Amino acid sequence: MTSQPDYIADFADFITASPSSYHAAAEVARRLDGAGFDRLSETEEWSNEPGRRYILRDGAVVAWVQPADAGPTTPFRILGAHTDSPGFKVKPKPTIGAHGWLQAGVEVYGGPLLNSWLDRELEFAGRLTTVDGTEHLVRTGPFCRIPQLAIHLDRDANTALTLDRQRHLTPVFGVGEKSQADLVEHLAGLAGLAGEDVAGYDIITADTAAPARFGLGDELFAAGRMDNLSSVHAGLVALISAPTSAGQIQVLAAFDHEELGSETRSGASGPLLDDILTRIGAGLGASVSDRLRAYAGSWCLSADAGHSVHPNYPEKHDPANMVVAGGGPLLKINATQRYATDAAGAALWARTCAQAGVAYQEFVSNNTVPCGSTIGPLTATRLGIRTVDVGIPLLSMHSARELCHVNDPVALSVAIGAFFAPEH
Repeated sequence: MTSQPDYIADFADFITASPSSYHAAAEVARRLDGAGFDRLSETEEWSNEPGRRYILRDGAVVAWVQPADAGPTTPFRILGAHTDSPGFKVKPKPTIGAHGWLQAGVEVYGGPLLNSWLDRELEFAGRLTTVDGTEHLVRTGPFCRIPQLAIHLDRDANTALTLDRQRHLTPVFGVGEKSQADLVEHLAGLAGLAGEDVAGYDIITADTAAPARFGLGDELFAAGRMDNLSSVHAGLVALISAPTSAGQIQVLAAFDHEELGSETRSGASGPLLDDILTRIGAGLGASVSDRLRAYAGSWCLSADAGHSVHPNYPEKHDPANMVVAGGGPLLKINATQRYATDAAGAALWARTCAQAGVAYQEFVSNNTVPCGSTIGPLTATRLGIRTVDVGIPLLSMHSARELCHVNDPVALSVAIGAFFAPEH
């Protein structure tokens, strides 16, 4: 097992390398390559031999380990997570400005905590696509900032801050006349292209402040995008290091677009996971009936961040289930099935954490504060695979910079490792 300091340092490097979902998927792929996984193309035939393989689909990645004894009805052990995080996405014709300032046209992506993005040095990151369909990853480094109005010009800012999404959230990136600047040209140049070569792009903002340990004993960890890179990294580390488990196929499924509802070709509501599992089964000679038998014996851990109790707002949490940072990963429960956990799933998680030697905490929302949802119910509904929702507790979820205890990401990865290689 990796030591906690080494794990957190590696997690920080993973976050830094992943300013967009496309960069996150590429970083996962890079690490899988280094661990001996073979990258496959969805347009080609796949080997049915035992092995460690993965595919990339846009900002999503699915990796799996097929053991030597795999057959048509071999069940799957799936860790599901997502690569995207809230922020701001660059619009078409993005170079705008007024009154001597150069600005970028953006629209809100997902549900960011808007005020947390003000007065931070942000970067643009994502992919550019040329006319022939070739994709190029690009990132600017510190480049733009959403400036807040000075308190002298808005005396009510500390009591009644209201941000108009069209007028108040437009970042500045320079001064001058917009006719003399071209944001797309700048991004293209970073990729070694000319502006006219770019036929399309998916570019999002990311906070550029480095991840940091701090606090008493360096027990706290702050970074952007821990929702949900904390789960992607934990699953990746667990899959790479887990022993091949006889009698089951280990899978890491890191989807894109969860923050938008997952209804895309690379999201959890799309066909991605079913496509991959079906092709794996077909290579093993599975009939439709065999595939359904495999699904009936399978499990999915849907790993996504949850909420630690907030010391300044304890009334927002369930009084009998106060989740604390450093208390271990979460078992997420919701009566309306916003989380997919049920009694059988709770028992699986209890066995898994006992095997891993990891404490866990039950998370349930205050009845007056409805919870969000995850990819868990989507996976359970689409495939009929038994699903359990888990994750690490955060403060300031969907802020430009979120907070956790250093022990919790490590514990989650150890528990996922036990899930991939159960003892019973």
